[in-house]
Amino acid sequence: MLSARLARAFVLPGRIQLRPVRALAVSTVSKSLITTSTSTSSTRLFSATTSTSAPTVLPRVKTIDAKDPTEVPVIVKGWVRTIRKQKTLAFVQVNDGSNLKGIQCVVAFDDVDETTMAQLDKVTTGCAVYVEGPLVSSPSKSGEQNIEMAATKLTVVGDCPPDQYPLAKKRHTMEYLRTIAHLRPRTNTIAAVARVRSALAGAIHEYFQKAGFLYVQTPLITASDCEGAGELFRVTTLDLDNVDALPRASDNDDEENNNNSQAVDYSQDFFGKPSFLTVSGQLGGETHACALGDIYTFGPTFRAENSQTTRHLAEFNMVEPEMAFADLQVAMANAEGMVKYVVQHVLDNCQEDLQFFTKFYDKQKMASLERLVNEPFARVSYREAIGYLQEEIAKDPSKWQFPDVEFGTDLATEHERWLAETKFNTATFVYNYPKSIKAFYMRDNEEDGGETVNAMDLLVPGVGELVGGSQREERLDVLEKKLEEVGLDKEDYWWYLDLRRFGSVPHAGYGLGFERLVTYVCGIENIRDAIAFPRYPGNAEF
Repeated sequence: MLSARLARAFVLPGRIQLRPVRALAVSTVSKSLITTSTSTSSTRLFSATTSTSAPTVLPRVKTIDAKDPTEVPVIVKGWVRTIRKQKTLAFVQVNDGSNLKGIQCVVAFDDVDETTMAQLDKVTTGCAVYVEGPLVSSPSKSGEQNIEMAATKLTVVGDCPPDQYPLAKKRHTMEYLRTIAHLRPRTNTIAAVARVRSALAGAIHEYFQKAGFLYVQTPLITASDCEGAGELFRVTTLDLDNVDALPRASDNDDEENNNNSQAVDYSQDFFGKPSFLTVSGQLGGETHACALGDIYTFGPTFRAENSQTTRHLAEFNMVEPEMAFADLQVAMANAEGMVKYVVQHVLDNCQEDLQFFTKFYDKQKMASLERLVNEPFARVSYREAIGYLQEEIAKDPSKWQFPDVEFGTDLATEHERWLAETKFNTATFVYNYPKSIKAFYMRDNEEDGGETVNAMDLLVPGVGELVGGSQREERLDVLEKKLEEVGLDKEDYWWYLDLRRFGSVPHAGYGLGFERLVTYVCGIENIRDAIAFPRYPGNAEF
């Protein structure tokens, strides 16, 4: 009879189960619960009365689910973190990636055969193993591990030469680990980041799906510059290794291209025009929001910004909801609800990893996350924020890297963090930014003659800007004028302008930098450690 825990995993009640079914509660699993049917060549669940003619397949247990003793042997598959041998015993710490601590497998030399003893001699840090045996209560009085495996069989699946393995049992710098990004998920920090990242991604989808948003996939290749900043990666199939063979504008009769006879003629390129990797899915998202109501995108974006800071990447992921019939207040409320929801999800499901980050990276991390979930976000206008900063900087300008702050200043990270960490000590919305420092698509505020736009940034402690959003400019004539002011060709945005020609509505949205969210929740310092393979100026390794 299936355990209650296994049955619950099958029916998937209420809360989404992000992990595959692995909680077998094998203390109630009979020896023939899982067998291989020779007649159907497939693995099935059988009752205790199943014929014993088929070979027994031991149930695999993930280390995160090894919480209770079992009456029958189970199997754990993973990588060895440490091995310690005594006269009659060996202690092998195995981690399969499902949790931080893994499980201790105790090998009693008198209880295993010669094959296992020979295999035990091959065990080194980093090697891959199968270990079989029942789960038993640990006699350890430290309380760090209540369950261990009484191993009866151990098999080395993949050797790991200790003289060549670059991950010795010691703490490595994050800079060094980035040079071996293909192996760094085996470290405690990067593995914990990966688990928290996965939980955050699942919770983001869950939040929007529950709220009735549709998930839309916008293109990665575009001819539009969403931000108007020109920091784009070009996409081309032209042979750049043979410059002399590149088609030139002078080779055809295109008057526009002939303004610069040395310009490349991109009409002969794959897409027939200059094309780039997208910096945002927002413009495409707006098209669906203006037909479907509420949508969100979640995918990779790219920015060719020559930045080596701890919070910038050239390739990163953005969460970008768009809401029709909405203004900036709706967007801020949605952003606050989403951030609180996903952080609460991690608090509920990643306690072990969060405790690790609190111990080794940010002593106040757990308390900070709890405060974010339980307290309302602060809200302050840009003008007010500038006033607060000017007052604080005047006390000692020498403490600031950028002490000159006035209306029109694009806030630096140190300004954002002071507002979130010191002035308000919580997540903080700054809204109504100057038009001169924001993107063309943001709606002008009528009350100040268009000096500011209906835009907001969400600042969080330890990171600074986490979310940027606005009410979009829905007035056709105003948007056309703004395109001209920033030097963008209206012909390139004809389809975007059509949204204002045909059934235009007030709408708003925002973008959340996913890697910045991971950085914030984990309390790590560098965004390059919040993604599997970071891309930044001078680095595209792996």
